Amino acid sequence: MNERQQQIMEMLSREGEVRIRDLKEHFSVTEMTLRRDLEKMEQIGGLKRTFGGAISVTQDVRKRSVKMIEEKIRIGKKAAESVQPGESVFIDGGTTTLQVAKHLPTGIRITVVTNALNVANVLLEKGIRTIVTGGIALETTSTLVGPLAVEAISRMAFDRAFIGATGCSVQHGFSNSDPYECELKSMVIERAIEAYVVIDHTKFGHRSLVSFADLSNVHGIYTDRLPDDDALLGACRDAGVRLIECA
Repeated sequence: MNERQQQIMEMLSREGEVRIRDLKEHFSVTEMTLRRDLEKMEQIGGLKRTFGGAISVTQDVRKRSVKMIEEKIRIGKKAAESVQPGESVFIDGGTTTLQVAKHLPTGIRITVVTNALNVANVLLEKGIRTIVTGGIALETTSTLVGPLAVEAISRMAFDRAFIGATGCSVQHGFSNSDPYECELKSMVIERAIEAYVVIDHTKFGHRSLVSFADLSNVHGIYTDRLPDDDALLGACRDAGVRLIECA
């Protein structure tokens, strides 16, 4: 990064957010120059661009972790209750899947595989046997992705898998914004006897950049509220997908 970009990073670390209009006054450069700066910094994982500015990646994680937190806790608790002693389980990265890990009983006799560093920390504190995939670390999600992670998953088999998604729609199935995460999610579904998506109701009807599974590829969806869209409800029914409402 050049000197100006380094200064922007310092401002982000102090304030958590910057606005282009303020940066324009501070540095006396054009708006286009600043947008190019922010685009480059986002590509290397230093920030996340927003409308009119940017936020630090840690700020982005914090915001996502508290959004719909009560609903995610209910989903995680219900999903964790389905896990049986002796099973091999995969837990994906994400704020809802993290709640699955948090609600597993301490010391339960299972083996959990995860590509999420924060999930692994929770499991280790609970005394649960944990295997962490290798791979490239994504700071924005605390997950490990890429060829090493996919190769590790391809050699494993799971009784049960819990996977996050940022979108669920009739046309696009289950989707996520990161192609590398989607590649891993698809592999996990292939290697699991039972694969479950854990999402809150705000993800229904939305689609992200990359589809990683059709509705029919998973066994069920743990959610806080059923979809309002009759077409999506019907598509789930026709695909044989269980909708598990976590009240």
